[in-house]
Amino acid sequence: MLQQTPVVRVLPVWQQWMERWPTPAHLAAEPPGEAVRHWGRLGYPRRALRLHACARAITAEHDGEVPADHATLLALPGIGEYTAAAVASFAFGGTHPVLDTNVRRVLGRAVRGEEYPPNATTAAERRLAQELLPAVGAPVWGVAVMELGALVCTARGPQCGQCPVQEQCAWRLAGKPPGVARRGQTYDGTDRQCRGRLLAVLRAAHGPVPKTALDVVWDEPVQRERALDGLVADGLAEVLDDGTYRLPI
Repeated sequence: MLQQTPVVRVLPVWQQWMERWPTPAHLAAEPPGEAVRHWGRLGYPRRALRLHACARAITAEHDGEVPADHATLLALPGIGEYTAAAVASFAFGGTHPVLDTNVRRVLGRAVRGEEYPPNATTAAERRLAQELLPAVGAPVWGVAVMELGALVCTARGPQCGQCPVQEQCAWRLAGKPPGVARRGQTYDGTDRQCRGRLLAVLRAAHGPVPKTALDVVWDEPVQRERALDGLVADGLAEVLDDGTYRLPI
């Protein structure tokens, strides 16, 4: 849930999930559509399908216990480099660099003298994070750097006067040369917004819905049909023989 969504939005949904599905086995016993339904408005709902598939894999292959080994975590559905490192480090005390956007920004400024990190994580960033990782206390280090980026060394308006490494920060010492900020994604009028509207109808219904119920939530027919076809192709919706639609079961 935290892969691409702020904590403030994730927290209430996560709490509801943990009350409903306290273990991977509980989630695995439900149809995948229920994971999509209870994903709410967190965005990027394919993550819900991957999390459901992950729960089923953990239940079937690991006796319902989340594995602690980094390589084993990487083999699970929907688990990439960042999530595997975060779980292995924060949940099990492993020594792994956890490179989220905040950490990348802190290391980029403090060590490399760059205001913003590249759009995608580079091999050089991975090497730097590994070199800086302490042999003892790596999970605490990871949380500390993450919080520093979230609260002090922010993307816009960094509070350098409050930063504990301001005297060593390469970016500050270089006079804070400007970098190229990542452009925020537009949302209004996009296929993402259209998909969200359509999926909201399916989530609110506890059974198949007629096509007319989907048509009324988005005026532009070509975009609506493209978005609906995309939901079906991504496994987020199913179309039945009678032309109605539902969440996957």
